[in-house]
Amino acid sequence: MSFIEIVLLAIGLSMDSLAVSVTGGALIQHYRPHHTLKIGLVMGVFQAGMTVIGYVAGLSFKKYITAFDHWIAFGLLLYLGGKMVYESRQEKQDECHTDPLSYKTLCGLAIATSIDALAVGISLACLESAIALAALTIGVVTFLLSAFGVYFGNRFGRKVDLKLDLIGGLILIAIGAKILIEHLYLNK
Repeated sequence: MSFIEIVLLAIGLSMDSLAVSVTGGALIQHYRPHHTLKIGLVMGVFQAGMTVIGYVAGLSFKKYITAFDHWIAFGLLLYLGGKMVYESRQEKQDECHTDPLSYKTLCGLAIATSIDALAVGISLACLESAIALAALTIGVVTFLLSAFGVYFGNRFGRKVDLKLDLIGGLILIAIGAKILIEHLYLNK
């Protein structure tokens, strides 16, 4: 996987975290710059960590799935991207009474938004991609986008609906299709 593909993958994965961070930023009553760092770090660390966990899990059963690993990668990315596109079309509830700065809430949100990274880690193991660069890139991109999301959400609240889940889902589907096409038609 090229670095550009890894960055695009990281952007696609981080859209859930970005959306959560925008919402969190909108809910913060007394915003301070360290809130941006706190939310961004938690989101980035979980996203990178779940990618590594998925990669390690994928390595353990990779030898059994080598013949059809590209289909698994495609299927996982298609499912995750499709789920994100579907969820972007659903009505979102406007009322939320959670503290976006409590570690309990942050960790719960970080786990929920990084489940996709676990599946991508499995895909990366199947594709024999370098995990260190991928996990670091995913973590840094998620941190940067989440930190931006907190700031943006706090400044502009709920005035703008960017459909971040839709964009991220389409990116993941495109990467999955590219992997499948490469393995079926270009690796002969």
